[in-house]
Amino acid sequence: IQTEVINELAKLCGEEIEKSVTQITHQAMEGKIDFDESLKQRVSLLKGFPTEKLDDVCNKLLLTPGTEDFIKTVKKLGFKLAVISGGFTIFTDFLKSKLNLDYAFANELEIKDNKLTGKLSGPIINSERKAMLLEMITQQESISLEQVVAIGDGANDLPMLKKAGLGIAFHAKEVVKDEADQRLSYGPMTSILYFLG
Repeated sequence: IQTEVINELAKLCGEEIEKSVTQITHQAMEGKIDFDESLKQRVSLLKGFPTEKLDDVCNKLLLTPGTEDFIKTVKKLGFKLAVISGGFTIFTDFLKSKLNLDYAFANELEIKDNKLTGKLSGPIINSERKAMLLEMITQQESISLEQVVAIGDGANDLPMLKKAGLGIAFHAKEVVKDEADQRLSYGPMTSILYFLG
């Protein structure tokens, strides 16, 4: 998607919270601060957010150009698709259903009395966990890591990109472009099909 969901949630909480969350998000994506700590800080700022507004955010998610064509094409070729996100299950589950993905993993926001508590429940989907989930999927699908294509844009995607047979930094932050073996900084998502022949 084209948006950092946590920034969109923060926008609905007012200018001051939006500014704080956006700043922390930027630092985390650049790999300048610890992802787990940054996520906890940002989620705590969302305390009291009403859950009925979450659907509005889901419906406003902007897909990266070419996403739907890319997914249809690789599905026809027999690929299984997963989203492994440092975002939130509410949004990844929505995308899984909308785009017919096979797997979706993300962080779970704690909800009480129809409001966000400012906490997470369950383990944080950080860079190490993303790589671990990638391995878990390969075991479930009985394939090797060499058969995996991973696509990412943030510093917390690097271990996953390095573990995959083909790791692609797509419209990525500088730190990711510098470390990834393959990079694509322009064009729609269908451009990735060239990497797949």
